[in-house]
Amino acid sequence: MSPLRIAYLALAIWGAMHPMYWFLAWFRENGYSLGRMVDAWHANAASSGLVWDLTIAAIALTVWICAEVRVRRNWIALLAIPATFCIGVSCGLPLYLFLRTRPVT
Repeated sequence: MSPLRIAYLALAIWGAMHPMYWFLAWFRENGYSLGRMVDAWHANAASSGLVWDLTIAAIALTVWICAEVRVRRNWIALLAIPATFCIGVSCGLPLYLFLRTRPVT
């Protein structure tokens, strides 16, 4: 595996684990309510702006993944879409890059 692929994989793992640590800490403090977490994301204009920034980035990444998968027929790369929306762009983007750069067999 190339150093670049290792870097993408490491970033995908970090992008899954680091944000999840903070989400789980929030749930422990505030209870397991997704609605309350979404409310917290929109607590002020700065956090709402960040939520929208990440939402738009996630949608753009999804469009890119779909377009590339259609051309390249790299179906495994579709795994990056649920990773993006269930974990975050910090996991989905490097995961997609990792899957996109796999050797063609």
